[in-house]
Amino acid sequence: MVPLPHDDPFHYSRLDLPRADLWIFTYGSLMWDPAFRFKSSAPALLRGYHRAFCIYSSRYRGTVSAPGLVLGLDRGGACKGKAYCIAAADVPDALEALWLREMRRKVYVPRMLPVGIGAERQTALTFLANRCHDGYAGQLQLDTAAAIIAACCGERGPNVDYLLNTLSHLDALGVHDRHLHDLLAAVRAREAC
Repeated sequence: MVPLPHDDPFHYSRLDLPRADLWIFTYGSLMWDPAFRFKSSAPALLRGYHRAFCIYSSRYRGTVSAPGLVLGLDRGGACKGKAYCIAAADVPDALEALWLREMRRKVYVPRMLPVGIGAERQTALTFLANRCHDGYAGQLQLDTAAAIIAACCGERGPNVDYLLNTLSHLDALGVHDRHLHDLLAAVRAREAC
């Protein structure tokens, strides 16, 4: 792996990380394709932020000329997702992998936040949408987001596959995200034309 510069204000060395096992809260592609080894996982709830297609993707789910959309955590509401517990010995490698995958463009802001995991509360690392970044799409209308997702494709495949994988994994967790189901219906309607 390529070492990351420690003078970066977003570098994980600037976070108040525990010197023990580390919890990661995931809400999108990290739910089905974690970039790290973990010892356990569980459904989790983060309050104060909601899952939204608010990040432009110019690589994984789109291109520079036709950016797709991926999920970010935006302010307000709550988000049900999956928390992974990483053993203390695996934390350094996990952080390097996460930063190479999630933090190249700095479109996310890493934060340690409280999450509910069953009846317990844990502090978990999560990635919030960086509202100051030009890759932040903001709150898009359903039809606008559907048009982008229906048309775009990047290194990791069609943008619609990202939406389908997210819904599949949320459904497996028993989480019904009405907005994402409405979005998929709007994408399918465009594909049928």
